[in-house]
Amino acid sequence: MASLDAVDSSQDLLDAQAHVWNHILSYINSMALRAAVELQIPDAIHKHGKPITISQLAEALCINTAKTNGLYRLMRILVHSNFFDKVIISEQEEREETYSLTRASRLLIRDEPLSLVPFALIHTDPLHIVPFHHMSEWFRDECPSPFFTKNGMDLWTFAVEDEKLNQGFNEAMASDARFVGSILVRECKHVFEGLKTMVDVAGGTGEVAKAVAGAFPGLKCVVLDQPHVVSGLEGSENVRFVGGDMFEFIPPADAVFLKWILHDWGYEDCVKILRKCKEAIAESKFNGKKVIIVDMVVDEEKQAHLFMDLLMMAMCPGKERSEKELGKLFAAAGFKNYKITPALGVRSIIEVFP
Repeated sequence: MASLDAVDSSQDLLDAQAHVWNHILSYINSMALRAAVELQIPDAIHKHGKPITISQLAEALCINTAKTNGLYRLMRILVHSNFFDKVIISEQEEREETYSLTRASRLLIRDEPLSLVPFALIHTDPLHIVPFHHMSEWFRDECPSPFFTKNGMDLWTFAVEDEKLNQGFNEAMASDARFVGSILVRECKHVFEGLKTMVDVAGGTGEVAKAVAGAFPGLKCVVLDQPHVVSGLEGSENVRFVGGDMFEFIPPADAVFLKWILHDWGYEDCVKILRKCKEAIAESKFNGKKVIIVDMVVDEEKQAHLFMDLLMMAMCPGKERSEKELGKLFAAAGFKNYKITPALGVRSIIEVFP
């Protein structure tokens, strides 16, 4: 076989090199974003109330003045990634660069009700990144995930023993649940109409249950999660918390809600969970009893699906699934029909009927 330089033009080789470099260095996008969140750059710009100069931003963040140019370089890549807009302001004969928020960076303001700050921090934490350094090792060992290869235990056991991970993970899932819950009650109310009772399985701090119960005052919600997750959480008239194991028992209801649960688990465990869901709705007299799932339905053209699938492989023995794979799970658990509604960006609402 001829060497590359013998069969490819110089431009082809340079383009290939650029492609390799871009992927080698793509982690810098995530690390730059993490730095912006930790420094609270979106919060500072939001508090400023108008486009902000680098010197004003450095002062607001208490940046070492010798590193102001470093802040400019950080902002430059974040502008390129569409997290901030660069605005040129002309005053008399001088032109000055300033920075403003985009819709994406508004989601990174800590006091924003739909803030994704906890989600951004947990997924750029070494706890989530280091397992990828063990992926090649994992392919040759007997462990269920690279996370297990690195830590000698699965993610869930680690979370029980490590308060930092437990708190960070719960806050991240709560932020995502608040975000999803707000869209569900705005755009997908029909999914919950007529229900009198619902169980949010592995529902964490109950953000989805609170949103749905708020939109449907007659709906009583139970949030089921592990005891260490729901310990100390206070319910309300329409939302109560129950500590337990979804593999053992799910309280009876008209509907069972699963947000980002099935993708954490392998085939056999998913079938077990779904069978428990089927048992939970078995005695309901509601004509539309069902399991409501929020998860990705894999489209290999969508990069986010492929990224999340590899994350599931690295962190736990789970995966993102195609419609065909999901259909096999539902059938194996004894369900007769399902309906997929792609209403949540890269995720879908899947209603599964007994």
